[in-house]
Formats: sequence, structure tokens, C-alpha cells
Amino acid sequence: MSEPRPARFALLPPAGPQRTLAAAQLASAVGDGAYYTCSALYFTRVVGMSATALGAGLAVGWAIGSIAGVPLGHLADRRGPRRTAFALALAAAVVAAAFLVIRSYLPFLLAVSLYATAQSGLTAARQALVAGLVPRAERTALLAHLQSTLNGGLAVGAAIGGIALTIGTRDAYLGAFVVTVLGLLAGALLLRRLPEVPPAEAESGTGPRPGQRLAVLRDRRYAAVTLVNTVLLLRMPLLSLIFPLWIAQRAPGLGWLGSALFVLNTGAVLLFQVRAARDVDGLDSAVRAVRSAGVLLLLSCAVCGLSALDVPVWAIGALLVAGATLQVVGEMRQSAGSWQLSFDLAPPERIGQYQGFFNTGVAVARTVGPLLLTSLLLDGGLAGWLVFGAVFLAAGYAMGPVARWAARDRDTVTGPAAAVASA
Repeated sequence: MSEPRPARFALLPPAGPQRTLAAAQLASAVGDGAYYTCSALYFTRVVGMSATALGAGLAVGWAIGSIAGVPLGHLADRRGPRRTAFALALAAAVVAAAFLVIRSYLPFLLAVSLYATAQSGLTAARQALVAGLVPRAERTALLAHLQSTLNGGLAVGAAIGGIALTIGTRDAYLGAFVVTVLGLLAGALLLRRLPEVPPAEAESGTGPRPGQRLAVLRDRRYAAVTLVNTVLLLRMPLLSLIFPLWIAQRAPGLGWLGSALFVLNTGAVLLFQVRAARDVDGLDSAVRAVRSAGVLLLLSCAVCGLSALDVPVWAIGALLVAGATLQVVGEMRQSAGSWQLSFDLAPPERIGQYQGFFNTGVAVARTVGPLLLTSLLLDGGLAGWLVFGAVFLAAGYAMGPVARWAARDRDTVTGPAAAVASA
């Protein structure tokens, strides 16, 4: 029997903590959008860093941040997710303010490492807040709203950053960074308005036993689920890196199409992520969602791969639009399923550290993905795209048995999870 689910998925989450969480996500996303749009050109054109140095610094920063997500998630479990999320959001704002005065490489490296650390910990703490404030049956619906809100905020922030890029002066770039600081501060203040959530371990009465403070690092079954999800997250560099490079290689006259595909993706997630998640209410439906994502991502790769053949330029554009459409539908299904799995397979008293670990998959995909995909797809042509699609299909179908193994004999799993575990 499935757990009860909300009667419908509204445009906005319910009033109260859920809507406050969405407002906080929106505010910080506007700030992030302004930062991500302007930071690369600011540090290369204004500060004077080389592109290589900038890329290396960002890679180091996000690697450190992904590692820090687990202990900071553990801190949210031990000290309470609301106060931890507020402190980390405030820390991110302070670090973003430091970008206004940074003029050399070592301070930049320190700042981006601290920024990535605060953002990774904030994600884990915010998801622990979701677990503490929202009933189990409503979590995936709220996370869908938050993802939709995130995309909307990033779009607004990117538009602000675009104005700064058009003006192109140092003051314009710094103005975009001020928007980043203000957005993060507003997000922090909104998080502070949420009800206090008792530390999960203290509330459960279990507390961490010696040697179990970072129990997720010894949880092989949860690590296996995270690994399969990380393989599916290799879709992430497609939009930001592979599509623009592929267009430049195959159809230089369609340079504008890369931006159009980005708008297509963010707009689709903004409008349809909630709808795509409405049938995910337990582990069994989450497994089905991930499996369907694997199929959709395979079809997306096959369609995009056809553009490697000797076809007219208009056909290349049409194939890439069709492939990107299939990709974003697969992305939304994969996101919905992975959210449900990440919560339902984590011990309730250690949600923060488990979410911190699960989210390292994003950093891994963004770091490893470009290295793998540029050679596989840009050099491999249609065969490379088909191999990549087969990897998605295999990962989508692998999630079922891996989730059953992870769910077996777990006290955290109830309702739909029991059906998966016994299937």
C-alpha cells in the first residue's frame, strides 16, 4: 500500500514552512544566478587570472566543498538543521562579499573553497530541514517545488548578470556580486524564520555511538545507490559543455542554439518539475521513475547522435532540440526518483550527513563528466552517443536491485519501501 500523497500538486507549496523554504531557495538562487553568470569573466577580464588558473581554482574549491558536505550535514543532525542552515547561508553571503575586494589568486582560492563548502553544507542542512518540517509523503512534492523555484531564481539572477556583462565595466560586475550577497542574506533571514527543528539524533534518543559519528561513510548499500545516481548525473555536463561544443563542431552557424537549449531546459524544469514528480511517493515509484529516466536518456543520446551523420544544418538543429527535450524529461524523472531514494534510505536521525554524502554525486559528475564526455562524444560521434546512452539505460535499470538491497532490513523503510524490499 502506498503512503498517502497530497491530493494535487499546486503551483505554490502549501503556506507555512514549505512556502518559506521555497522563498529562501528563490532568494539565494537569484544571488547564485548573478554570481555564476559574471564570476568567470570578472576574474579573468578584471582581476586578470588566466582561464586555466580560474578553472583549477574552481575545481579545487568544489572538491573541498563536496568533501565538507558530510561533516556539515552531520553538524546539522547534531546541532539542529535550522540554525546550521542559517549559519551556512550567512557564511556564504560573507564569502560572496569578499569577492568584491579579492585581487590575487591565493585569496581567491581560499574564498571559492569556503564558498563551495558553505553551499554544500547548506544543501545538506536544508534537506535535513525538509525532513524535519515536512511529512514523508509530501517531501518529494516540496523538493520538486524547490527545484522549480531554483531554476526560476537562477534565470532571474542570470538576467541581472547579463545586464552586468552587457555593460562590461568593473562596477557593473561588482554590482552583480552585490546582488549575490543580498540574495544569500535574504535567504538566510528567511531560513531563520522557520520553526526550530530539534537535533535529529537527540530527538530520536539514539545519539551517535562511538565510531558512528559519520556512519554514512561505512554504509556500503547507501554508497551503492549514490554511485548509481552519480552515473545518471553525468547528464549534467551535456547542457553546459557538450551541446555548445557539439554545435560549434557540427553546425557553427547555429551558435545561438546552445543558449536556446539552456532556456528550454530551465523553462521546462520551472514549469513541469512538480508535475513530473507527482506519482513518486515511495521507494517503488522512485525506482520506476529512475528506470524511465534511463530509457529517456538513452533515447535522448540516440537522437542527438544522429546529428553526427551527414544531414543538413536544419536537421542537426531539429535533432538537438528533440534530444534536449527528451533529456530534460529524463532529468526531471531522475531527479524526482533520486530525491525519494535519498530520504527513504537514510536513517531519520542522520538525514543531514546522508544528504551531504548523496549530494557529492553532483560534484563528482561536474568534475569527472567533462573529462569523460568530451572525448567519448566529440570524438566518438554516433557510436559514442550510443555508448553513453547505454550507460544511462544500465544505470536506470540497476537502481531497482540496488535500492532493494539498500532497503532490506532497514528500520527507516516503511510503506512503499517494504514492497520494494520484498519484491
